[in-house]
Amino acid sequence: MELSPEIATRLQTVAIQFVPFVMAVVFHEYAHGFIAYKYGDKTAYEQGRMTLNPVPHIDPLGTIVFPLLGMLSGISFLFGWAKPVPINPTRFKEYRKGLFWVSLAGAGMNFLLAIVSSMAYCALRAWAPADFYLYEPLLGMCVASITLNFALGIFNLIPIPPLDGSKVVQSFLPYEAARKYESIAQYSFFIVMALLISGAFQILAYPVLFLSKATLTLMALLFNLPVEIG
Repeated sequence: MELSPEIATRLQTVAIQFVPFVMAVVFHEYAHGFIAYKYGDKTAYEQGRMTLNPVPHIDPLGTIVFPLLGMLSGISFLFGWAKPVPINPTRFKEYRKGLFWVSLAGAGMNFLLAIVSSMAYCALRAWAPADFYLYEPLLGMCVASITLNFALGIFNLIPIPPLDGSKVVQSFLPYEAARKYESIAQYSFFIVMALLISGAFQILAYPVLFLSKATLTLMALLFNLPVEIG
């Protein structure tokens, strides 16, 4: 049975986007666990979660079902997550400093992956033969990785508990204020879903596209490639 062009295109999108997506969420969670370990919290290590093996991090809904449905439906905002790495801030050597840097680690890792992906994109353009049979798919995966990592990093910095941005805010708050702020987490799923359904998250497309284009442009200059790429 021959697939329609639309279905074939969407399946191709899944093939190009899914691996970068899984890498983005797995590296994100690993970064939380790694920095927590550095600040004295070995919870993630003790539970086998301080690993780049994707299996322990996979959430059936967040890592597989939601992202695949999003890719197949062609929505512009890809929604998904991995199992959160267990963090116990009471084990930090320095509570506020540890909470701040552990919270930023996930987004920081995503921004780093976006930069590395832009380097890989330009390296392929500069050195790989254009007739290499994986040339176009690999370029597509690099571009997907850039945009997905910037999107995931920026999304997680939104200060809605329990997203990472809220933990950054909590690192500056007194105990009672932080506890009340964290209580919003019981409503966070509904808040996020309402924002997603309403299309409010579309505003994130502007910084994501700007950072993606800026990173690729700077990297193209570094590799002495034409700026009009991608």
